[in-house]
Order: sequence, then structure tokens, then C-alpha cells
Amino acid sequence: MRQEKNYVSHVRDQAQANVKLFIYDIANGSSGRTYKLEFEGTGDYDDIVQKLSYDTNANMTQDEVRKGLLKKVRSGLLRYELESDMAENITYTIDDKGMGDIQDIDFKDPWNNWIFEVYGEMELDRESSRKEFAYEVGFESDRVTEKWRIRTDLQLNQANSEFVQNEDTFTSERFRYSGDGSIVRSLSDHWSTGIFAGARHDTFTNLDFRYYFSPAIEYNIFSYNEVLRREIVFAYKIGYFHNDYIDPTIFGQLQEGIFNHSLDVQVRYRQPWGNFYSRLRGSTFLNDFKKNRIQLFSSLSLRLFKGLAVRFSGDFEIIRDQINLPAGDASIEDVLLQQKQIATDFE
Repeated sequence: MRQEKNYVSHVRDQAQANVKLFIYDIANGSSGRTYKLEFEGTGDYDDIVQKLSYDTNANMTQDEVRKGLLKKVRSGLLRYELESDMAENITYTIDDKGMGDIQDIDFKDPWNNWIFEVYGEMELDRESSRKEFAYEVGFESDRVTEKWRIRTDLQLNQANSEFVQNEDTFTSERFRYSGDGSIVRSLSDHWSTGIFAGARHDTFTNLDFRYYFSPAIEYNIFSYNEVLRREIVFAYKIGYFHNDYIDPTIFGQLQEGIFNHSLDVQVRYRQPWGNFYSRLRGSTFLNDFKKNRIQLFSSLSLRLFKGLAVRFSGDFEIIRDQINLPAGDASIEDVLLQQKQIATDFE
């Protein structure tokens, strides 16, 4: 930006600026980003405020994204430049390239707003006394409209490790596959509702097969059109899950079905002074409130003064719902190689 816009000065502190530009970005339905540009004048330009939007997609290169964003910034600054001493030196043209063919363009999306993604990765690490092999493959699909958000996520991964020490060999094998899906419907500027469901097999957590189903409702204190700058969201889920276990659990169960519910509170601010995000989630079983979990995650990026900003983040969980733990004592291999989940009260 500084190289390409050398006819304006850039200052390190926003208090010295004639024009403040805040750019917020969020993922969009084309697997790209939507950039919201908010221009705010100060001093002689105090009454000039405007908002612009710039959309990218997965087919664009980083260079195309950068050039397109720069062009949008130039367009936004034009109003301020016309009010400045530079006005007499400004010339501009309107490019009509392609305007003659615009009526022939088919604007209908043949994919009906669906986006599909297939991904995979593999890693091999080997030494004389150690070798590790892991892979992950997955499939995702999304459909995002003004009213609907439909999502599916399928994953398969495996991680194998082998260690040799004094002619003793220690091995670890972890295997997991899962499928998750959700349908969310926006009811108004503040309310939305949805259904979440999925299934999983995970040797690490002693799950031979698990499936769940959870309706949910969400309320945002602020209107959804402010979500890029601020949001305070309350989400409540109530549902059912069924577990089939690989080994009998510490409670002597090989299978069980449980109703549970959760309350999720998320707070996010993206402001000139910095960014703040915090999420607090509490969940319990409906048949036993002593089996519960509380999760808190927070991050803060704060601009203190010119040239200095600080960032903090933290994550804490109180864990009281590990009903899936296998019975018996964990072996030294389980502990050191993290082959199986170990009992804990917190993380």
C-alpha cells in the first residue's frame, strides 16, 4: 500500500491521520474473503465517512487479491483527495472495457452457492530408533446464502509411532474417522436456529462408534450486519448422543445413550484500539449435572500507544465428564505415547 500509493503520507499513529481506514475480513461462500473497508475522516474531513466492500474467491492469486484491494482503497480515498489541496492535480477516467458484452453474461450460479473442497496430507519422520507416520484426508461442502448455512465435514486420519529403547519396542496407533453436518437458518437480524448431527470412531477416546443430534438456537445482541466489528452471541443446544465403546469404561459400560445440553457465549470486538475475542461454554448431562465441562478461551490484541501493541491469549477447561475412559490402569506406553486419553480434572 505504501509503495503503490506514494502520493499520500502514511502515519504510524491514527491520531495523526486525516483519514482512518479500517479493513475487516471474513470468510465468504466462495472460499475466499470478503473485505469491508470503512473510511473515516477527521479534522477538515470530519463529515466524510463511507463504506466499501471487496470480495475475493478461491481462484484468485495473492497478487490479484492485493491489486484488487489496492484499487478499492484508491476508490475510497478519492472523495478525500477531491476535498484536499490535491484536487487540481487529479484526473480520472472510467474504463468501459467489456461493457458492451455485459448483457450476455449469465449471472446465475450453476452450483447454486455450493462450495466443495477435498484435501489430504501425509507425514513421515524417521530416525534409527524412532519412526512416525501420519495421514489425514477429508471432504467439506458449504452452501452459504443470506438465510441459510449448510455444512458437511468428513475426516479420516491415522497416526502410528514406534520407538526402540534398549531392544524394547514401544508402538502407538491412533485411528479416527468422523462426519459432521449442520443446517442453520437465520430467522431475523438477531435470531437464528439450526440442527447439528454427526458420527465418530476414535481409538484415542475409546469410541468404537458415536453419533449425536443437537437442535440449537442462537441470539446475537447486535444486528448480524455488525458481525465484522462486534458481536455478543448466546447459543443454546440440547440433544442426544450414543456411545459404543471399544473397551469397558471405568463405569462398566460398553454402550450408553445420554441427553445433554450446553450454553455457549461468544464475544468479539474488532475496533481501532485492537481485537478481543472470548468464548465461554458450559455443558452437562441432563441425567447427572455433576458430569459437566466448562471451557474458557480468550485472546486480546491491544494497541497501547504509538508503535507498541501487546497480545495475550489463554485457554482453560474444567473437566468432569470423561465417561468414555477405559477401565484399568494406563500403561507407560499409553501415557508417554499419548495412545489413549488419560483421566484429568482440568487442562
